[in-house]
Amino acid sequence: MRVVIAEDAVLLREGLIRLLEEHDAEVVAAVGDGEALVEAVLRERPDVSIVDVRMPPTFRDEGLRAAIAVRRRLPGAPILVFSQYVEERYAAELLEGGTSGVGYLLKDRVADVREFIAAVRRVAAGGTVLDPEVVTQLVTRRRRDERIGSLSGREQEVLALMAEGRTNSAIADQLFVSEGTVEKHVRGIFGKLGLDDSGTDHRRVLAVLTYLRLGTD
Repeated sequence: MRVVIAEDAVLLREGLIRLLEEHDAEVVAAVGDGEALVEAVLRERPDVSIVDVRMPPTFRDEGLRAAIAVRRRLPGAPILVFSQYVEERYAAELLEGGTSGVGYLLKDRVADVREFIAAVRRVAAGGTVLDPEVVTQLVTRRRRDERIGSLSGREQEVLALMAEGRTNSAIADQLFVSEGTVEKHVRGIFGKLGLDDSGTDHRRVLAVLTYLRLGTD
């Protein structure tokens, strides 16, 4: 697995390099700003890029905007955002670029090295990894839009849990309802968002991303 890292904090950048190399990954570039990230990805074509949000020169959202630029230049290029912050507007825009090869994890909520490496590999393989807190903040942003009226309150809860990667059974346990009830809500979500109810994991993720995208219009 070939990796590009974009992280301006030197100690954290070096730590990520060592961690990834200990797990059989090759770090082909490690940079400290958004412009260098775009250049490195276009040059190296890595299997995945790990990107911080706030980078020089203003330390606001340069990393995330650079990640979006990468996906525009190389559609489907795997990006794992790894930050202390949820930047709602650009996070939603990044997710709009496609349902595969995208992740957003919060640094202070990653407590297990194995889970982090698994997340990196999942994104590199074209999967989607979203921290539940990221989902919560983006869904909260979406709820402020009056168009949320198309989904019921319970459907919103089910959709947020779907975004965390929960199975129907796990959602049923969380909400203290039957699995059949959850399946009914999932069908309702697909229908209201105009998605074919194929029952695949891809379709579940697409439902979440469609929902989040509506809040950026």
